[in-house]
Amino acid sequence: MTLEQALRITNVNMIAFDLLLGSAAIAAPAATLKVLGHEEPSPDARHLFRRCGPIWLTFAAAHALAARRGRRADWQSLAWLRGTEIATDALWSRSPAVSRPGAKAGLRLAGAANLAMAAGFAWMARR
Repeated sequence: MTLEQALRITNVNMIAFDLLLGSAAIAAPAATLKVLGHEEPSPDARHLFRRCGPIWLTFAAAHALAARRGRRADWQSLAWLRGTEIATDALWSRSPAVSRPGAKAGLRLAGAANLAMAAGFAWMARR
């Protein structure tokens, strides 16, 4: 498998991931937070998390656009979007409410994954 093929597969997987995450954050924020390793959230935490749903749905749309059109600007946009997410999960991992074993490490690894996607999608834009 080539690097380009791996990045295209990753891109398609991110459509599904962000669609699921965004939809779940809107429809069932407390349950989604629990799956991610968060303790029972306060009402304000549920609403703040729900607020992120449309953001992730926008990410899904950007990934879908790149999968469909594959223009340089599409890949540049994805690189930028994923770049904005490099530190967010690592910051969230510092919350005392993230308590399930492995959840903090998973959130930190998400930052590494976003860094890798940002670099890969930037490479796709420059090919």
